[in-house]
Order: sequence, then structure tokens, then C-alpha cells
Amino acid sequence: MRTILCLPGFTEEQQAAVRLAAPELSIVFGQKDGTEDYYYQEAEVIFGWDAKVKEVALQEGTKLRWVQSWSSGIDSLPLELLEKRGILLTDASGVHARSVSETAVAMMMGLSRGIAAAVRNQQTRVWESPKSLAELNGGTVAIVGAGEIGREVARLARAFDMRVIAVRRSGRSMSEADIVYDVARLDDALREADYVVNILPLTNETEHLFHAERFAVMKSSAYFINVGRGATVRTADLLEALNKGVIAGAGLDVFEQEPLPADHPLWAMPNVILTPHNAGGMTVRNTERLAKLFVSNLAIYLSGETANLRNLVDYKKKY
Repeated sequence: MRTILCLPGFTEEQQAAVRLAAPELSIVFGQKDGTEDYYYQEAEVIFGWDAKVKEVALQEGTKLRWVQSWSSGIDSLPLELLEKRGILLTDASGVHARSVSETAVAMMMGLSRGIAAAVRNQQTRVWESPKSLAELNGGTVAIVGAGEIGREVARLARAFDMRVIAVRRSGRSMSEADIVYDVARLDDALREADYVVNILPLTNETEHLFHAERFAVMKSSAYFINVGRGATVRTADLLEALNKGVIAGAGLDVFEQEPLPADHPLWAMPNVILTPHNAGGMTVRNTERLAKLFVSNLAIYLSGETANLRNLVDYKKKY
């Protein structure tokens, strides 16, 4: 019998919605304490990802035909093997837009308003105000990688009366932005911005896109926020830019090496906010959106119109 394996995370109500969408299929909901290999071997569809998907479900002769990732970023998945096996892959683009954009804006405010420094001072009971404070209103934010998350960052930035520059591969207009630049004008956007929000996926073109020369064109008063992928930034160059005052500070949710080593210099920098790659974490709302995406895609998959799957990954582009 055709089998769908959903890894842990869905509520009973969400499980019922999946069953309703595929009443003629066997649907297995994985357990937090582990799911038997047999179900990975039998699965035609897998929602989610864990080590067993690669170890068991991607073997020769696999029955697997479609994986719905619960993450927007899929660079950590074995894309070449998935493509070789002829398996469809859809990501969760758009699902985490609200939570990631809220993290980005929280970092912007935490740095500009001195909140990050105040939290550090609170631990040692030091009454001290930063030498300078900034405001979001009237400032310019450059959103690099203006997809679904970028649109949401832009919407929030507009609420603070900010000027919004969107940097998009296509250069196509975006109603939420005041101006759109294509990637050839990235440096122009960096020169104008008081806040740079990086939301880029990791591809061959974006790896280490942010390096010393890029930080050098930014304002010395500007803040760099990374909620995209860690390897889009050359960490050593960012460290140097922060140490030398080339830029004012950074808010980082993603890193080239994760977990970030305990002895890494970034931990101790007073002008840096770090979060443990949880901007897109599975909040209640994110789980609801992801369940709706999967149920919607499941109906499309079962209809045979797989080319119409939402967020279908192009293995050549790696997103």
C-alpha cells in the first residue's frame, strides 16, 4: 500500500487534515522516541527530515518519490543524491516569514536602541548608556534576498517609517519596497543602508558573498543582520569589520560553523547579538502554516500535477 511518513510535530487536528487529504493511503506519524526503519523503507512521501531519511529511505530501489522539507533552507540536504534518485523536493519557503522577519527587526532594534548592551550590563549591574543610539524611523534598510521573508521584513520596516531597498536577483519590482536593485547593484544598496538584512539562500553564487570589500562599502554606523545562511558570509572578514569599527554591529542567527564553538570571538563582542539558528523555529504558528502547505501540496501530488507543487526545488539552482 502507498505510504506517507510524517515525522513528529503535527497536532492531532493537523494529523486529521493529512488523513482527510489522502484517505486511501497508509499514513504513519513518527514518534519522538524513534520510528521503525520499515516505515522509512515503505514511504512514498516523507514530511520532514532526519538522518534516517538519507540512511534508509534513499537507498537503491527506494519507494520514496517526494520529500516535503520543514525548512526553507535545503543546502544541508543531499541534493545530488535526491536528484539522482529522481525524488521531488519541496521546501518550506514562506512558512517562516513572520518569525524570521520578527527576529531580524528585533535584532535591528536591540542593536540600535542599545538593548543588547543593556542586557549585558544587567548581568553585572552596571548603569551605563551607549555612547550613541539610533532609531529605525527615517533610516534605510537594504534587504538582500527579497523573497517571502524579505517582503515581511519590508512590511515591518515600513511600519517604522523606514526607507526600504530590496535587492533581488531578478530586479523585478516589489510593492513593499521603495526601490529595487538587481544583484549587480548590491554595493550601491550597501552604501545607502543603515541596516543590511541578509536573507540569501546558500548557492554557488552566494557563498561568501559578504566579504571584506562588501563590509568596507557600508556605513561605519550601519548594522549587518544575517538570518539567511551562515556561509553567505566570510566570518573572518565580518570579525575584522566589527573589531575595526568598519561597521557598527551585527545580529546573527546563522553561522558558517554550527553550533558556534564556545571559544569563538563572536560570543564576547559587545556589538553583536547571537541567536542559535532559531529565527525560523517551529512556533505554533509556523507548524500551522507548514501543515497547511503540506496538505495543499499533498492534494497536488496525488492529482499527478507534480510540476505545480508549491516551493518545488530546482536542483540546478539549489533552491
